[in-house]
Parts: sequence; C-alpha cells; structure tokens
Amino acid sequence: MKSDLTKSGAISLTNGDQSFEFPVFKATHGPDVFDIRSLYRQTGAFTFDPGFTSTASCESKITYIDGDEGVLLYRGYPIDQLAERSNFIEVAYLLLNGELPDRQQRENFDHSITMHTMVHEQLKNFYNGFRRDAHPMAIMVGVVGALSAFYHDSTDINDPKQRLVASHRMIAKMPTIAAMAYKYSIGQAFVFPRNDLDYTSNFMRMCFAVQAEDYEVNKTLSDALDKIFILHMDHEQNASTSTVRLAGSSGANPFACIAAGIASLWGPAHGGANEAALNMLEEIGTVDRIPEYIRRAKDKDDPFRLMGFGHRVYKNYDPRAKVMRKACHEVLDALGVREDPLLQVAMELERIALEDEYFVEKRLYPNIDFYSGITLRALGFPTDMFTVLFALARTVGWIAQWSEMIEDPNQKIGRPRQIYTGAPRRDYIDIGER
Repeated sequence: MKSDLTKSGAISLTNGDQSFEFPVFKATHGPDVFDIRSLYRQTGAFTFDPGFTSTASCESKITYIDGDEGVLLYRGYPIDQLAERSNFIEVAYLLLNGELPDRQQRENFDHSITMHTMVHEQLKNFYNGFRRDAHPMAIMVGVVGALSAFYHDSTDINDPKQRLVASHRMIAKMPTIAAMAYKYSIGQAFVFPRNDLDYTSNFMRMCFAVQAEDYEVNKTLSDALDKIFILHMDHEQNASTSTVRLAGSSGANPFACIAAGIASLWGPAHGGANEAALNMLEEIGTVDRIPEYIRRAKDKDDPFRLMGFGHRVYKNYDPRAKVMRKACHEVLDALGVREDPLLQVAMELERIALEDEYFVEKRLYPNIDFYSGITLRALGFPTDMFTVLFALARTVGWIAQWSEMIEDPNQKIGRPRQIYTGAPRRDYIDIGER
C-alpha cells in the first residue's frame, strides 16, 4: 500500500528548556494527526493513552467514522447506500479492492467465493471434539484457527497470490463453518453449501434445512440478513480489528489472525452487545414496565444500564441503526409477527430515547444492536449465535485490514509501551532470611 500521508505543518513540545518539533499529517476526513514516532528517541518519554482512544495506530483507506455527525463510510461510500442498494459480495469486493466491481469483476469474485465454500472433510472431526453445549463462538475460535493446518498452500504472507487465496477461502468458508457450529449445537446433521444460491441465502439454508426437508429461502428474510452482514463488515480500528492487525504484525498466518479477531469479538463489551440488548428487552417484557426501567437507567446508583443505546464512537444517531430499523420491520411483517411484544417495547424505548431530555442531552441514541437482536431472533437464530453472525460478516473487514497492514511500508510489529508503577529495583532475599 502506497502511503498518502500529507504533511500539513508541525507542532512543538516544550519540556523545561528543551523544545521538540513533530510533523502534522492531514487526513482525507477527520482530525489531523501528530506524528510522534520519534517522541521517545527525541525526548526519552512515552505518551499515556489507555484504550488508545487518542492514538492512530495505522494509516488506512478502508473505513471512516465521524461519530459526532453519525457518518460511516466504506471506501468513501455511505453505509446506508451500500446496505440499501448493494449486496454482500459486491461490498466485500469493495472493501478488499478499494473500488466497486464492474459486472465481470463481480461475476469472477462471486465465482471464486462460491468455489471455496466447502471445507476439508476432516475438519468435521473438530466439531465432534466439542461438547454439544459448547458456545458456538468457542467452536469458531478453534475451527478457524485450525484452518492453517489444512490449507498449507495459502499461509505464506509474503506471497500475494497465497494471500489472495487465503482471503477468498476465509470469506467463502466462514458461513459453512458458522452453520456447522449452529447445527452441532442443536444436534442436527451438517448441511453442505449449494453453488446455485447467493452468499446469504446459502448460509440460511445451511442453518435451517434438514435432511428430511429442504429449506426454501424467503427473499425478504435473506435481504435483511444480507443488510446485517453489510452493516457489520467493518468498523475502523475497533478491538477485534486491532487484534487482527496486532497478530498479523508478528507475521502470523492469516487464519490465526482471524481466529484472534474472533476471540476478541467474543467479549460482551464488543460483539455481544446485540445479545445483551435483546436480553434487556426480554427482562423489561412489556411496555407498562418501561417507566420503571427508565427511572433505573437515570439513577447513577443503580447498576442497571439500557443496552443498545449510545455508542463509544457515535455521539449522534448510529447510521447503521436507521437501516436496521427498516429491515427489522420488514422481517416482522414478512413473518406476520408485527405485534411482537419485544418490538413494542423497543419502539417505545426508541421514542423515549429520542424525546426525553436526559437521553437527548447525553446523546444516548439507539444503535444497531438495539434492532439487530430482535431481527436475528425473528429470523430463527438463538442468542448465542448472534456473535457468530457478527464474526461471519466482520471477517471481510478483518481480511481487508490485514491485507492493508501487510502491504503498508510503515508497518512494524505491534509493541505498545507502558508506564511502570510497580516496586523499584530490589535484590533477592533467600527464603530463610525473609
């Protein structure tokens, strides 16, 4: 990847009678960046930034977020336009290659992904090693990490062709692996992919078809899940993406890097948010109980928190939530569950959050997790599969970010520093003298 960093000036840092100068780089969108790569060399000091919330760890051309304005762009394209007008395969191509494909490019990419959907026959043995009640994410971490033991011909990260093959393999096989995890957890036989179905329809069939009866994909439901996948494909340098980049910076093979990303995503503060939002709606239960929970949410001494509201990055309405809200209604209409009590609770909570002075002042707007949990439940997925679906979609973004990192001339092995506040140097004392 060619660096497009543009110097726009410099800043000075004064420490006592010493002054140091550091360049400033300008972004296409967003804040300028102070280049402090030489800070330690020049000053002997580090910066202190827990959570890296004020630190740009890399240069990237993939995704841009403006949390204050509620903007999310993939390669410059607004997320709502892509979710409403495009499809999974086309957006995946965009993230990986930087531009939307023409008709031939899309057909070639679609064909390549379709031809890689089957998994090695021996991979099935991994599933049999797990308990039936194992969490599907535990299975995903283990199985995806094991792919490097089966596909030796695509683990050389220095070979562009092998990187491409590995990328297509993971995007193609993730739905098969995820569907097998689901089938294993409910005690049903695995259903293998069909080449005549599109990416998302194929996944739904692998999840819901059984040996005795095939599954006819409902286009409305498939389109809604396709939107969910697009909305979750990438989200800049979040915890799991940063994990993939950090693992990749050591030269680890791509399968291991994606497995590391899945493990990070598993955390309830990251990928488990939509499951938590659904659990909260179920706890509230009915509309008449909402005032009680609103009072609890406003009470700083009450541990209860409204899940699915607000976002660490977005300080405005989550642009993905607008698309997800519409898709949620379409799914419920198609299934004839328009009067779903959870939806009624969700709609009333949304109204309050958009009108109540407390929520408006704190900018606690509904986020994508608020609606996606209801939608996924309506589609027939149990809550412990929600994060698996998140991982399936985010695989595209992880691979795009990993590939960009590999080609970045400024890339170095990740090595955060620390401020040490432990015991000062001391000498060892023999046990008899302690």
